[in-house]
Amino acid sequence: MKRLLMGVGMMFLTLALWAQKDEGELADPVPCNKEAWQEVKNISFAWGSTDVRYSRSEVPTGLSLKRLKVYGWRGERVSVQAVLTTPVAVNRATLQMSDLRSGRNMISSGCVNRYFVRYTMADKDSERKDSILVADRLAPIASMAVEAQTVRPVWLDIRIPKDAVPGDYRGELSIDCDGKRLSLPICLSVSKRILPPPSQWTFHLDLWQNPYAVARYYDVPLWSREHFDLMRPVMRQYAEAGGKVITCSIIQRPWNGQTEDPFESMITKAKTIDGKWIYDYTVFDRWVEFMMDCGVTKQIDCYTLVPWHYRFDYFDLATNSVKYVACKPGEKGYEEFILPFLRDFAAHLKSKGWFSRTCIAMDERPMDQMQAAYEIVQRADPAYRIAGAFNYFPEFTASVHDASVGYGYDLLDEKIVKARRDKGDPVTFYTCCGPARPNTFTFSPPAESAYMGWHAMAAGYDGYLRWAWNSWVKAPCQDSRFRTWPSGDCFVVYPGESSIRLERLVQGIQDFEKVRILMSELEGRKLETLKQAVATFRSNKFSEKDDAGKMVREAEEVLRSVE
Repeated sequence: MKRLLMGVGMMFLTLALWAQKDEGELADPVPCNKEAWQEVKNISFAWGSTDVRYSRSEVPTGLSLKRLKVYGWRGERVSVQAVLTTPVAVNRATLQMSDLRSGRNMISSGCVNRYFVRYTMADKDSERKDSILVADRLAPIASMAVEAQTVRPVWLDIRIPKDAVPGDYRGELSIDCDGKRLSLPICLSVSKRILPPPSQWTFHLDLWQNPYAVARYYDVPLWSREHFDLMRPVMRQYAEAGGKVITCSIIQRPWNGQTEDPFESMITKAKTIDGKWIYDYTVFDRWVEFMMDCGVTKQIDCYTLVPWHYRFDYFDLATNSVKYVACKPGEKGYEEFILPFLRDFAAHLKSKGWFSRTCIAMDERPMDQMQAAYEIVQRADPAYRIAGAFNYFPEFTASVHDASVGYGYDLLDEKIVKARRDKGDPVTFYTCCGPARPNTFTFSPPAESAYMGWHAMAAGYDGYLRWAWNSWVKAPCQDSRFRTWPSGDCFVVYPGESSIRLERLVQGIQDFEKVRILMSELEGRKLETLKQAVATFRSNKFSEKDDAGKMVREAEEVLRSVE
């Protein structure tokens, strides 16, 4: 009976989730070409390209009805895209996927996640002067209505079992449109090679999570059971993408409210009547334990000792009120507030067994202030580790365990990178509201997300950092634009949904892992061929003429040819 009640409770929770996230799609600001649609006589279903964001209003081109051939390692996650074109309205379009068969061997249709691609409003480009409707959301729904004279893409995410027998597997994707069935043949070629699971990927993926956005979006109490239940699928997606780092805010609003939902402090600081400091780690502990349970276990990054506002809050028991300390690193007030906290925090982390995987994180702050903060950290406990996104190289790198340099800055010297790797200190690169290209905005060409993994490998780096996994705007499923940054800069995953950007980012990370494995095994001409393919991604400048899709496709062909 208890199990039944739990199941019913989860059912209603799921229904509530879907009810709140169904924001609907806005009208396309770009009018469709009525004359072009007049030439389309019948509903059609054809293979498209994962490099293209198909317009909802324009008649698509370059599609194919031929058998689609795709390739992957055992354990890999492979994406394909099909396109439904509807000159007339469809009341109910329903997706179906057959099993994939190779002789007596089979990959179940349950290994293929099916999505209707949904549209969200976005900036036209990084200039943010005009808006467009873009295909980006991946909704895990089996059927939907489709309007007349519109396009509806379909996305498949094929999870190849690690124990699949190598070979060519054939099947078909079909869609039923009000009783009319349209089918597309597909052939999945499975390699004998095995890709390790995401938990074993070496790629250091750091996408900052925002638990406060989830509570606001679903209108549930912060840190309640409902809150954690709703966060679980969002954060497990992060782990499945290879996420390695847990984002923790250890002071109030470390970035001064740059997102729709500001980060609050996960650690309460209070001063007793006799002037002693006490700290409550309840929320911090629950958050870290929750994220580890979701599969993110490698690193805990705590932001930040150098906030944008230089204002620290605490609860004063003598006056029963919240008070603030305004101070900067290097000032006496800063030392008096931060030093006892860091010492107590270190003791708490050690008691939990987390100290060795925790970093005090600082990002994009003035060099002198970070240096002053670092000295306080060292006084609190010399074994504390530092992480940060900044561009003070090589001056500050010796002090930092996990360092990230912005894309577009000079690449780090190979000797510096090697020395850090020998010590176990990762180097990543990051993008944020810049550069315009390559990036992972909602209007960015999809292949630019895959480009990130290849660039990391070519530069000799260990991974990629981005400041926002799920800092959702007010209605992200409907409108990805934000008042401050280019659309999509605040998040790469939607409430209850994946995205084209995320799936292509994972593709690039998987390619990184493949290259790493092959480079450790290949010799001679094959090794040199692979190195040359990787080298095409080394440049940290991206011109308007650069085509990330072409670059990734060609490099993946080399990958397949040398394995």
